Amino acid sequence: MVYLKWAFRVVLLTLVVGFFHYTLPQHDIARVTDTYEKRIDFGENSIFWAASDSGNATTTVNRDVFFIQAKYPNDRVMVYRNEDTGWGWPPYFKFDTSNLQAEAADLKSSADAPQWVVIKHYGWRNEFLSIFPNAVSVRAATGPDERIIPWLNIVILTLFAAVFWAIYVRWRRFRQARIDPVLEDIGEGYDAASDALADRRGRVGRWLDSWRSKK
Repeated sequence: MVYLKWAFRVVLLTLVVGFFHYTLPQHDIARVTDTYEKRIDFGENSIFWAASDSGNATTTVNRDVFFIQAKYPNDRVMVYRNEDTGWGWPPYFKFDTSNLQAEAADLKSSADAPQWVVIKHYGWRNEFLSIFPNAVSVRAATGPDERIIPWLNIVILTLFAAVFWAIYVRWRRFRQARIDPVLEDIGEGYDAASDALADRRGRVGRWLDSWRSKK
């Protein structure tokens, strides 16, 4: 039972951490190398793609998607998709996909004359599943070592921790006041019933022994 409890906690913690890591905004400092548009046929990974651009027809089969290619200061390559989130989830309320694509194209640079930019995005990159993070905004950076403090993430995680702690404290008080006494009464009743059954079996055994001794 203890192992099941800890397994449940680990799974729950993994889901919570994964949810926040995917949803909360992240900032990458990189160099835009190219921008392009590609027709995507959605398959099993369709859950990791956003909806059609706001105002366009909704389709779940295929559509054109903008992409932004970039390189980190360590020369590692990253590819971002550029899709509207609209009024859906995550709540970034992004409606300016075309404008963002134009901004990213204007910030393209070469390795000889790099123009470093800050790309704000959410999501993951997975080559095996063809998953791309979704770029939310792009701006010029002061340099490859620009320091970015994720204040929004800090505030959201702090509020989540405060709400979780408040719920946990109230649940613990409720359990101690209402559930634990009931469980104790059930345990005491079970022990009393076990003792009574054992005593009855003992009396029956003594009666049988006395009856056998009379023979």
